[in-house]
Amino acid sequence: MNLPNHVAIIMDGNRRWARLKGLPVVMGHKKVVEERIEELIDHAGHLGIGHITFWAFSTENWNREVSEVDSYMQLFRWAFAHKAKKLVDKGARLRIIGDISRFDKDIREGMEYWMKQSEKNERITVTFALNYGGRDELVRAVNKMMKSFDYAQDKKISQSDLEIFLDTAGMPDPDIIIRTGGEQRLSGFMLWQSNYSELYFTETLMPDFDSKEFDLAMEEYGKRERRRGK
Repeated sequence: MNLPNHVAIIMDGNRRWARLKGLPVVMGHKKVVEERIEELIDHAGHLGIGHITFWAFSTENWNREVSEVDSYMQLFRWAFAHKAKKLVDKGARLRIIGDISRFDKDIREGMEYWMKQSEKNERITVTFALNYGGRDELVRAVNKMMKSFDYAQDKKISQSDLEIFLDTAGMPDPDIIIRTGGEQRLSGFMLWQSNYSELYFTETLMPDFDSKEFDLAMEEYGKRERRRGK
């Protein structure tokens, strides 16, 4: 089967999953963090997929109820304490994209620590998009680029010039972007990088998106002809 090198997942449907079961909304997020993410990383690594990216927290998610945002933060802390080492020991290289400056100091330090600990791992690169939005990424990239280049010389900026300032610099663009939960839009995810990504939308809510559901997406990807504008 023809497999992608980079799979990105927009994780949607956690709250609906919890409400359908009569549970607090945090329980949907909790199931994904405690069970689903590790399962999918293990499965993708077993298949030989080199990169997997999870959109875990968007720039807009700060606007949710304070209690829900707090539950996200506690889940991040729990993941650093209980999951990160396990993933690193299995050979995962951990990366973060997004503006992490808004997170509390201990959360930022946890992110930075595990990225440093895993930087030499090569089995699979696992990227978490945290406080990430596609427009926000592009604005930050342009601002960094403007500080770097001498505009007095009327330098003409190329695509490759901009790409080195993106959060994803050095990463391949996603071959396929999966969105769980039934919505059929990208919501600004990887605006630049998704130029030729295949899109796969599933009604399955993220807490139920297991390795079997992942395989269905890979089967669909394998059937598609990627011409990239040719």
